[in-house]
Amino acid sequence: MKVERLVEIIGSDFYTGVPDSQLKALCNYLMDTYGIDPKHHIIAANEGNCTALAAGYHLATGKVPVVYMQNSGEGNIINPVASLLNDKVYAIPVVFIVGWRGEPGIHDEPQHIYQGEVTVKLLEDMGISCCIIGKDTSEEEVRAAMEGFREKLSQGLDVAFVIRKGALTDAPKVEYSNTNTMVREEIIQHIVKYSGEDPIISTTGKASRELFETRAANGQSHKYDFLTIGSMGHSSSIALGVAINKADSRIWCVDGDGAVLMHMGAMAVIGANRPGNLIHIVINNAAHETVGGMPTVAGNIDLVKIALACGYPNAVSVDSFEALDKELEAARNRNELSLIEVKCSIGAREDLGRPTSTALENKQSFMEYLSTL
Repeated sequence: MKVERLVEIIGSDFYTGVPDSQLKALCNYLMDTYGIDPKHHIIAANEGNCTALAAGYHLATGKVPVVYMQNSGEGNIINPVASLLNDKVYAIPVVFIVGWRGEPGIHDEPQHIYQGEVTVKLLEDMGISCCIIGKDTSEEEVRAAMEGFREKLSQGLDVAFVIRKGALTDAPKVEYSNTNTMVREEIIQHIVKYSGEDPIISTTGKASRELFETRAANGQSHKYDFLTIGSMGHSSSIALGVAINKADSRIWCVDGDGAVLMHMGAMAVIGANRPGNLIHIVINNAAHETVGGMPTVAGNIDLVKIALACGYPNAVSVDSFEALDKELEAARNRNELSLIEVKCSIGAREDLGRPTSTALENKQSFMEYLSTL
């Protein structure tokens, strides 16, 4: 159905969420209609953050907000849904719009398979009534579902529209860009050059895909890399766990701005532990590029000051390859925790591939390599 019709049927004037490729039509519609407007549309750090923000909107206005997200974000909403929104607590009504990655019977990437299997069950277990929208769902069916939902919302209950692949159409075209000049795949090539045979833990999305392709182009083994294909925001914590237990080896973490924002508390834990063998690189294009390019707030914050405040003894920001090489060399030669923020453009190759090994094969080869260090 046309995305504009769905928005009209729901009838809310406040949306908050974390972008999803399955919901690209909705995301582009919101950006085209509102942009980033605190009164109408906020892209938050994670889905739990969105849920609490929506609760605050309801408390202040008495109106029903909408939270949009990929189904991978259901884990992040369980606590605020159960202990804040639930009708046994504050009875705060919210409409969730959930992109259904990994729907059974639809081919998808491995990190989405199990999440896809339990998507509807998790919502139902949280007491959230669902309407599934597919390519063949009519506008009349969605209107009828929303009419039923209004009674539940009036009782302080929560509801959800679960969106199948390709269900939302007719989105306006929105171009996302920034003024940075460094290309992420080239940044990763420089990191690989300086890391040598050191282990790398890379974040979810295109960064891991580009790391895999860089190794292939170099004729190198993939055993050096752990590709965090899911679990957005957790690669730096994985790297910390590895660094603590492999104290004689230098460990690199290739992170992204959206991932850092999603679970920024990880930086405080890293800074408190100060592993001298960890190099944390944040490639910052201020965008959720892998799922469409919608902006993050990382273009408006100072990651270097945040890192220093969290206890990182070394933190710098670079916006040229000359500066990047200098800082990679310095970080490699010191025995102190380091953070390097790299200002990056938005964009990737059209023919960018995906890892040809399975997630389990990646884990096994990485662990075998770590056991030799």
